[in-house]
Amino acid sequence: MTADLIAVVLLLAVTAYACAGGTDYGAGFWDLTAGGTERGRRPRWLVDHAMAPVWEVNNVWLIFALVIMWTGFPVLFQTVFSAMWLPLALAVVGMVLRGAGFALRKPTRRLAGRRLYGAVFAVASVVTPFFLGAAVGGIASERVAPGTDASADVWTSPTSVVFGLVAVATTAFLGAVFLTGDARRFDAADLVGYFRRRALWSLAALTVLAVVTGFVTHEDSPHVWHGLTHGLGLFFVVLAGASALVTAWLLLRTPGAWVRVTAVAVVASAVIGWGMAQRPYLLPTSLTVADAAGAPSTLTWLAIVTLVALVLVVPAVVLLYWLDTHGELEELTDPELRKGSGTAGDGAAPGS
Repeated sequence: MTADLIAVVLLLAVTAYACAGGTDYGAGFWDLTAGGTERGRRPRWLVDHAMAPVWEVNNVWLIFALVIMWTGFPVLFQTVFSAMWLPLALAVVGMVLRGAGFALRKPTRRLAGRRLYGAVFAVASVVTPFFLGAAVGGIASERVAPGTDASADVWTSPTSVVFGLVAVATTAFLGAVFLTGDARRFDAADLVGYFRRRALWSLAALTVLAVVTGFVTHEDSPHVWHGLTHGLGLFFVVLAGASALVTAWLLLRTPGAWVRVTAVAVVASAVIGWGMAQRPYLLPTSLTVADAAGAPSTLTWLAIVTLVALVLVVPAVVLLYWLDTHGELEELTDPELRKGSGTAGDGAAPGS
């Protein structure tokens, strides 16, 4: 029972990272496709302002998932990272380069430097979700099992390729939806329509890829296909489809705050549906939740620590997002900084 509970927590952590981290990767996707220096100036300005306050915090969910994975299911962790070390290593390199590129491009004074760091950030934002999706596809297609040797065949199957493409399309969709809201928040009327169109197109691409994924999994991942067309897996697939329709309807109208909720529901439902489709396996059809679980005492303490972590972390993250969406985390402008410095100097003079 404890193992099943920890498995659900692991799935929810992966879902949180897919939604929160996916939004940031999507912003990088639109940064990459914004065009040249002049044409892409406004979209990139919005990407910088939208991501700057909170983008680092989204990796909390990835770290949380990894800790649960190697503590609660050590056999799963060893198997996955042994069999697919190359795509996972490439994803990690992408995360590092992406963060460095985003952090360094803004303070760099030379145009060539800004272009270089911007390109690193944008390309890594596409490469990273693709390799993460390819790794998930390797698991779903039953090519990973205890004792599997590392090879390209494990993560280059049709399922891996299509899962990688779905991951990229998902991030593009989430990024465009959230940037549409950010454009409204920053009173950038021209960018509202710009990103709303891209949100609709990326949702259409994601829908096509979802259909292709159905055909591919039917042939290449029979266990997952059966799970997606029966029981809880089917329920979440239908929920994802309904959320997609509502999101499209909201985007065709004047998009408000609810479009973000429905967009997240699309992605969250799809990820949870995949998890439900694999039951009772963590690695279809070779490693069940019970077989992969660590010692009972370890799982009990992990459940306690997880509860404490969620009580501490979730309210803080919710507050951070609330402050960001209400404009409470805006950077001070140069005139404001100079004004603050002058005020401090004036206040210090009489007492000197």
